[in-house]
Amino acid sequence: MPYVLKHYDVIAGKRTENKNVEDFLVDVVKLSETLAHKLLKNNRIVDHKDKPLQKGKVLKSGYIKVLIFEPITKGLKPLFQTEHFALFDKPSGLLVHPTIRSTEYTLLDEIRYQFGDDAHLVHRIDAETSGLILVSKNGYAQYLLKEMFEKKAFVKKYKALVENELKEERIIDKGISPSKGLIKLKMQTSESGKASSTLIRPIAYDKVKNQTLVEAIPYTGRQHQIRVHLDSIGHRIVGDPIYGLDENFVDDFLNDKIEKSERLKTTGASRLMLHAYYLEFTFLDTRYVFCSKQAFCDEPA
Repeated sequence: MPYVLKHYDVIAGKRTENKNVEDFLVDVVKLSETLAHKLLKNNRIVDHKDKPLQKGKVLKSGYIKVLIFEPITKGLKPLFQTEHFALFDKPSGLLVHPTIRSTEYTLLDEIRYQFGDDAHLVHRIDAETSGLILVSKNGYAQYLLKEMFEKKAFVKKYKALVENELKEERIIDKGISPSKGLIKLKMQTSESGKASSTLIRPIAYDKVKNQTLVEAIPYTGRQHQIRVHLDSIGHRIVGDPIYGLDENFVDDFLNDKIEKSERLKTTGASRLMLHAYYLEFTFLDTRYVFCSKQAFCDEPA
């Protein structure tokens, strides 16, 4: 389990006494200054009475408890890396970041296990979505890459298998806002929602299954954007356990009450058929074009 609660004694007459909490965390617990300040800010350092410790607090006696993220590995290796960044090809079903402290394993485990506490996710994709995820390996790269994402200096492309035949390329311009229904995680198209735009291109149609393989290029980065937009035009993504379905089923799925066989029967697949297959950007004057090993990729025109 990545989050571990550790106890550290503050003993009178020893080197642990009369230190302020920041120095204690660096000298005794062996945390970096950056991580120590972050944990204090997030109330993850408490005294023996479970009272959160504040910056500058001088430790006299007793002990402190530190909630530390201790990453584990399951052997997921980056697809590519430089001294500044790494690229992972995330499998479907893997969270990129813990949603609760008891989450057992996420992509962040591999990132911190392999590259240390200064490594961060540059962007995220849904747990159900597979594909390319960019990771910074230091603060300098994180600042530059995050700024590039905010300025939309990346080309991201997805492939999705959708219900029904899609004959022509189209742009979906529909605002997206949180759903007002039972499922709080769910989003919906709305005139009052945040402006959102996705280009959809048909690739191949399977007449027998009545399914179309499409390419999706999001021009904005809203939550569940591709899933919401495709469902809104009658082309729900195959395997989607949230959109285009009865909300009672969705609620049961989100609460782990749905068997794999039932999911397959209801959604059309054992996983969400959405894959982030292509990423293109220029970093420090070098152009990078990446394609997931799980999908065919053409060079851009």
